[in-house]
Amino acid sequence: MDLSTHPDPWDDTTIYADDLSAGDVYELGSYTPTREEVMSFAEAWDPQFFHIDQGAAERGLFGGLIAGGIHTMAVFQRLSVADFWGKSATIAARGIRDVRFIKPMRPDITVAGRLVVDEVAHRAAGRSLVSVSGSLRDESGASVLSLSLDAYIARRP
Repeated sequence: MDLSTHPDPWDDTTIYADDLSAGDVYELGSYTPTREEVMSFAEAWDPQFFHIDQGAAERGLFGGLIAGGIHTMAVFQRLSVADFWGKSATIAARGIRDVRFIKPMRPDITVAGRLVVDEVAHRAAGRSLVSVSGSLRDESGASVLSLSLDAYIARRP
């Protein structure tokens, strides 16, 4: 996924807050974390045995290696930037809430993202507060991650 190919965020294809309505759905891309990536990320940021030690993880509660929660959120972020935030007139995030790790993200299992617009509140001249729900599902369709977040997006000039 090459983010450098995205259009200038202020060109005619930019998604502005005025273009969004509650219920809009954005299918995000998919991603397959490798075993090496899961272990490398965890070694740097979350060095728990079920993320970094194949043998110990197989004997543990999850029956094998799993990605850390922050890694799972990072995959969602990357997919959402590639297919929504990077195409919108995003000003800044306000917050993330209701993060749920429903099922572990596992190595070599593809996950796909989805973003649903929940609310667009026109709060100030030039910008709106946009609330969205995000999710990741694995290749079997099982939920892996759900979250809600708010961000300020510019209104159409």
